[in-house]
Amino acid sequence: MQKEAIIKPKQQFPLTIKRLGINGEGVGYFKRTVVFVPGALPGEEVVVEAKRIHPKYVEGIAKKVRKRSPHRVKPPCPVYEQCGGCQLQHLAYKQQLIEKRDIVIQALERHTKLKVDELDIRPTIGMDNPWIYRNKGQFQLGEDHGKIISGLYSLDSHRLINVPECIVQHPLTNKVTQVVTQILNDFHVPVYNEKTGKGIVRTIVTRVGTQTGQAQVVLITARRELPRKDVILSEIKKRLPEVVSVAQNVNAKKTSVIFGDETIHLSGKEIIEERLEEFTYELSARAFFQLNPIQTVKLYNEVKNAAALTGKEKIADAYCGVGTIGLWLADGASEIRGMDVIPEAIEDARKNAAAHNIPNAHYYAGKAEVLLPKWLDEGWRPDVVIVDPPRSGCDEALLRTILKVKPKKFVYVSCNPSTLAKDLHILSKAYDVAYMQPVDMFPQTAHVETVVLMSRKEDK
Repeated sequence: MQKEAIIKPKQQFPLTIKRLGINGEGVGYFKRTVVFVPGALPGEEVVVEAKRIHPKYVEGIAKKVRKRSPHRVKPPCPVYEQCGGCQLQHLAYKQQLIEKRDIVIQALERHTKLKVDELDIRPTIGMDNPWIYRNKGQFQLGEDHGKIISGLYSLDSHRLINVPECIVQHPLTNKVTQVVTQILNDFHVPVYNEKTGKGIVRTIVTRVGTQTGQAQVVLITARRELPRKDVILSEIKKRLPEVVSVAQNVNAKKTSVIFGDETIHLSGKEIIEERLEEFTYELSARAFFQLNPIQTVKLYNEVKNAAALTGKEKIADAYCGVGTIGLWLADGASEIRGMDVIPEAIEDARKNAAAHNIPNAHYYAGKAEVLLPKWLDEGWRPDVVIVDPPRSGCDEALLRTILKVKPKKFVYVSCNPSTLAKDLHILSKAYDVAYMQPVDMFPQTAHVETVVLMSRKEDK
């Protein structure tokens, strides 16, 4: 006989919010059932209406706040409630940093057997100005009363919210997006309608070099044909002298993924340049680059501090991408070997090493779990291994390889506390956590990056 649900849909009940969840939602317990409430803050007492009932948890809506958090503030963005791009604008920034550290702690408590209260988990490194930091914008196109608008889809829906000025975007990305949207309006360029499948232009992607002032535009289209292409390009050149690179990317699939496989260079240069301290990076239309350059410098310096290099160490840089972290550390190492499964990223990493005259950095296309044992057999053992994996965490085969290779130090750069904790649980067989340093790469959102230094346990 199936157990009757304790909470029914549309039921209303009082709830005290205990903490923030990994997506920035308030978390409380009603009759021993965990309840997630977007927009509610720790310490608040709210009246919740059950929206969706799941076997192990309930999603609710806050109908009324009976007791407000002293850290609740008025969100400055006029479309914050509808947009869903940010989750924490209603929480004072100093408190955001405290809660992000707590999100890391919760993940460790849930997924590891570590004595969390004995760990050195440092205060989150924040921004002096936690706004206008994103160097890249991806805004969907649609029509509203016959006029083309650019914006973001509302949370849990496909209703397009017009976002004329996003206050976490660099001002130049906003300007470029709005001017290009106006150009498409002026010349009646058909925008894609995902319901009917008609129309051409789906998305405007803009990226700026915050230190160089260069801007890049990529028009994502549903087909190769781009109506009024010449006039679009000449108007961009006339109205936006900052734009030095224009490309088109074709994505014919019905998908929420922005980019398709084919990119066509339309005008100007194929790349823009960005500088981080003494390093200059070339960014093509699809190249990955951190979205917050100010915090990226802090993050990479934390990796450098954790590695504590003396000039003698051999470093393996897994998931190296275009070599950004490895090159940052190169002056303190005897040799760096980076690896990534994307051949184009390895080509870029080699170019970056050559451009900065760094002869001790070498890059290889392939999986770390294949290359590291091969190098070990050849007599090359790294003193330090650095990983910066995607949100899904490290490949299990790589973790097994780390336990076999046993470098003295292991530096883990994580963008997802849950997968970080699961990986640390495996690595804790051979490694102690020396310390953890959260870094706020995305203010006003629930995301938190963490640099973890692990040291090899002494063989007993």
